[in-house]
Amino acid sequence: PRGFRFGIAVGIHNEEGRDDFRKYHASAIHVPGPEVDKLAELARKNNVYLVMGAIEKDGYTLYCTALFFNSEGRFLGKHRKVMPTSLERCIWGFGDGSTIPVYDTPIGKLGAAICWENRMPLYRTALYGKGVELYCAPTADGSKEWQSSMMHIAMEGGCFVLSACQFCQRKDFPAHVDHLFTDWYDDQHDEAIVSQGGSVIISPLGKVLAGPNFESEGLITADLDLGDIARAKLYFDVVGHYSKPDVFNLTVNEHPKKPVTFVSKTVKAEDDSEFKEK
Repeated sequence: PRGFRFGIAVGIHNEEGRDDFRKYHASAIHVPGPEVDKLAELARKNNVYLVMGAIEKDGYTLYCTALFFNSEGRFLGKHRKVMPTSLERCIWGFGDGSTIPVYDTPIGKLGAAICWENRMPLYRTALYGKGVELYCAPTADGSKEWQSSMMHIAMEGGCFVLSACQFCQRKDFPAHVDHLFTDWYDDQHDEAIVSQGGSVIISPLGKVLAGPNFESEGLITADLDLGDIARAKLYFDVVGHYSKPDVFNLTVNEHPKKPVTFVSKTVKAEDDSEFKEK
């Protein structure tokens, strides 16, 4: 929720902010759940592979989550953002290594990194290690610098990068005196852009195939030649011939981290008849 502050400051607790979070939690979704089923049906109806961002609730903790669907309408799984950025850490939980998937599909190996996870070299390396070919990068970062990161990742990973960035105007948000939007634009009217998009598709060879779109809401498309992956990796394979594993090594813990674990068992009463006095 761009610009929301939830009444948070160091040492400050704000009743209005608590109620903002109550509303935010109420509008988050369960995964799986009815909203996930609806997205799966949309993927099936339109015969597309779909990667969709959502705010997931698990109890009273929220996660920034990417959902994956195949073209037959099956929910493949999810990725929870492992490190929320800045103030996001006050409203979202932290994902763990159990939801860093790369799905081997007929259209390529599909994975995702959410927003500034894309700046985390070890997270990127985990995706490269799983062979990601279609690297999805949903974000709310509409900066020009983001485009440089996307170009770097495409060439570093030898993969296609598909980055979808939200485009929002001030009128898209509910009125709230505590909203804090960026200072990129001085105008404060309803049509003022507060998240300027920049969706882009980049090939493993560093060629921009579509976008970036900073003008409006829109749909960008490109035809992908998966042969470009092999062409790019002739010279640089970040987890292959260019990796130097005798010097550098990454270990990824994929076990889910649960705060409470219940171990239950049925205990059969011991037959102590042999110990009874005869």
